[in-house]
This record gives sequence, structure tokens and C-alpha cells, in this order.
Amino acid sequence: MRFLSFLSGGVIKRWLTEIGPDPNALSLEMILDLKSFRKPWEKTFTQRCRLFVGNLPTDLSEEDFKKLFSKYGEANEVFINRDRGFGFIRLESRTLAEIAKAELDGIVLKNRPIRIRFATHGAALTVRNLSPAVTNELLEEAFSEFGPVERAVVVVDPRGRPTGKGFVEFANKPAARKALDRCADGALLLTTTPRPAIVEPTEQLDDEDGLAEKLLQKTPLYHKEREQPPRFAQPGTFEFEYSSRWKALDEMERQQREQVERNIGEAREKLETEMEAAKHEHQLMMMRQDLMRRQEELRRLEDLRNQELQKRKQIEMRHEEERRRREDEMMRHREQPDGFKPNFMEGREQEMRMGELGPRGAINMGGTGVVSPDITKTR
Repeated sequence: MRFLSFLSGGVIKRWLTEIGPDPNALSLEMILDLKSFRKPWEKTFTQRCRLFVGNLPTDLSEEDFKKLFSKYGEANEVFINRDRGFGFIRLESRTLAEIAKAELDGIVLKNRPIRIRFATHGAALTVRNLSPAVTNELLEEAFSEFGPVERAVVVVDPRGRPTGKGFVEFANKPAARKALDRCADGALLLTTTPRPAIVEPTEQLDDEDGLAEKLLQKTPLYHKEREQPPRFAQPGTFEFEYSSRWKALDEMERQQREQVERNIGEAREKLETEMEAAKHEHQLMMMRQDLMRRQEELRRLEDLRNQELQKRKQIEMRHEEERRRREDEMMRHREQPDGFKPNFMEGREQEMRMGELGPRGAINMGGTGVVSPDITKTR
């Protein structure tokens, strides 16, 4: 068993030219090690793995269409429109889709050269105004609340520094529409800095295959424009004059764009400076408010403490008065004659009887402890 891995589409094209474009011969010639074409963290069967296949024979069945891509692994989505001669197929990984595209694009199938390109991603969004602290992972986490995210990428320059721009590719269009609407109506903040993400639909451009000569329609305008070969305009000619005017217009556009970029850059710096100053002022205000809350809390605690101390002082005063009263009673008892032995229990019982009998009983009893005659008769 031979395994074949490719580094570029050019290598595949040269290999394909050598062995011929017969897909059956391709299937017999090699077997792909499918696992080696998928990164460990790569999500499978995403829209980035979806291929558009055009110029298909009208009598091609869905089963034959699927067999054409069988050696590139399992297909998750297979659709064919026989009347219009096109179809879609979704493979497991982007690399496998690239290999299938490089190998099969342009092969003759039932006397018709098929055309293969990557399908347009209808659920992709462009995100601008990103903070330098935003990464691929944070971007995916932030937009996952709108729906399943297939891929999130922060664009960097050749030195690996973030450009403030990124792309988010959702698994379906409703999620992308929800994210677009929510971010347009509100302000999605990805970091501490109040710098909202600017979200807009991604402009779908084909910067890989471009426009091939074989795909361009040969209209009368095409033939008219192709009458002259590529050349440099000669000074003093009609071509040179209008070429110079075109270049002058382009230079004016470039200068105006640069001026607009400078104005935007200055406005951005001014806004960032104002934002930092306002942020500092806001922090000071929050600190002052927090200090006021703390002071108010301290005053409240101090009041509670004073109230508690006042209660304790009142209790201590009552205890002190009770202690003094008892000491006074003890002093009075000590000052009684030696022959007088007060019976405290009898005195307490007499007080209780006086409370039960009321004023009349108290009068009849007198101060000697003798039972009233009326009460004796009653008994």
C-alpha cells in the first residue's frame, strides 16, 4: 500500500499530468492516508470543506457523483442538480477538500471537463476593532453564544502581530444573522476596554483560483480588448496621455485614502486618550463612592457600638442600684435590737396575703398580723 501526501497544488497538478486525468486510474494508483490530513484540533465536515462542482453531465447519478470523491474519505453532504449540471459535496477536512479539488478540477467526465472550486461560505462574518489581547480562542468563545462556531481566526501581520481584524465562521446562517443583528443593535465587548467589536458580513472573494482563460466568456468585448498584446505606452501617444491621467487619478485616490486613514488614526488615538482619562476618572469616582460607603458603614457600626455601650451602662447602673439597696437593707437589719429577730418569710407571706385580699383585707389585718374577725366568722 502506497501513501501519498502533497505539499502544494502544483505538485498534485504535475503528478496528475503525468498519470492522466482518468479518475478510475487515480483510485487504483494510490490510497490516501486520511488521518494524516487532519489536524488534531481541526473540526470536521465544516463549510470550509464544502466543494462546488460544476459542468457535470446531466445523466450523472448521485451515487456516481459520490464515488468520484470516494477515495478522499467519507462525505457528509452530497447534493446534485442534474438539470443545471452542478453539485455540492462536503469532505471531512479542508486538506482533503484541497487535494480533491487539485486532482479532479478539469478532468473530463463523460466528455465534459468538470469545474471544482470551494463553495461560498454563507455564514462567515468579519470582525473589526479588536483589541490586541483578543486571540482565536477568545474570539470563538465570545461568538459561541450566538450558535456553533466552526472557525474563529484573528488576522496577524507577517510578524505575527494582531491587525485588529478577524473572521468568525458559523455552522449555519441563522447563527451568523443573530450575531450580526445583536452586534449591530448593541455593543459586544471582548475585553476590559470598552472597545466594541464591529461585525459585518464577509466579502466572499476567490483569491486562489482567480479567473482562468478557459472560464472567460469570449464576447465581442473580449475579442476587441484582446486585439492588442500587453505593452508599455509610448510617450507622446494617445495611449500614454490617458494612461498618465489614469495614473494621476489613482495617485489622487491613494493620497486621499492615506489622508482619510491618518484622520481616522488621529481620531482613534484621541478617542483612546479620552477613554483612558474617563476610565481613570471613573475609577476615582468609584473609589470615592466606595470610601463614602465605608465611612457610612463605620458610622453605622459606631452608632451600634454606642447603643450597645449605653445598654450595658444602664444594666450596670441597675445592678449597682440593686447592690446598694441590698447593702442598705443589710445595714438596717444589723442596726435592729438584739432581741428582735425578724422573720423575713412571715413578712413575705403577709405581703402576699395583703395583695390577695385587697385594701379591705389589709385594713382588717392591721399591722400586727392578726386575722380579721370578719374573716374568722366567714370561716
